[in-house]
Amino acid sequence: MQLQNRVAVVTGGGSGIGRAICRRFGAEGAQVAVLDRDLARAQETARLLDADGIKALALAADVSNAQAVTDALGRVLEKWDRVDILVNNAAISQGDDILTIDETTWDLNLNVVLKGVFLCAKAVLPGMIAQQRGTIINIASVNGLTGLSEEPYSAAKAGVINLTQNMAIKYGQHNVRVNVICPGTIQTPIWQNRVDKDPTVFAKLAKWYPLGRVGQPEDVANAAFFLASDQAAWITGAVLNVDGGLMAGRYGMGRELEGE
Repeated sequence: MQLQNRVAVVTGGGSGIGRAICRRFGAEGAQVAVLDRDLARAQETARLLDADGIKALALAADVSNAQAVTDALGRVLEKWDRVDILVNNAAISQGDDILTIDETTWDLNLNVVLKGVFLCAKAVLPGMIAQQRGTIINIASVNGLTGLSEEPYSAAKAGVINLTQNMAIKYGQHNVRVNVICPGTIQTPIWQNRVDKDPTVFAKLAKWYPLGRVGQPEDVANAAFFLASDQAAWITGAVLNVDGGLMAGRYGMGRELEGE
């Protein structure tokens, strides 16, 4: 177990990608603090971990609120004295066209997606610097790499990528590694409304992916585990696409050109 006795904090850990990361880290020996704005969801993840013999702590926290983040991380420190791994996974995606969204919607996306990474990193970095060891893994998106609509969310994710790189070069001298994962389409509960409207949505999206399928939460969890482990000891500032090959090129366009 490669994360034996390490303390991991996972935001947005109550479902989807966050829950999968919590379970993957726990299976590798980590003690896991599950942060989610919905306490019931955090508690459900913690119950699943407990059932597998994994030490877990469920916490409710709005990552866009500085005091809420401070309070939640304070409870983690009270229980386990330190944070070795932070995964900034909490996110929200609302609004699409900048001509139709309002300022409140824009701010909500930026506050949760980008400000949340800033606040959580700021809360754990002093301890990581003091212990001269730490790993921060930020979950961005392929939306932060190219134009795929969802403008507020995409702009915030692009900010997460740049913030990751800046933290990596600034705190590497303290043996703190900071990396970012950019998932493609991942089949999580957040898609349920779209699935209810169109049960074939994932099959339609799969056509754009060279590997012929959309992703599963475990695909991202496995990548996060690698970056958190000592196997990635000389990796920092990396932008890791977990996207079935989507960002390698426009597969659908190539097929059209080939007349398929």
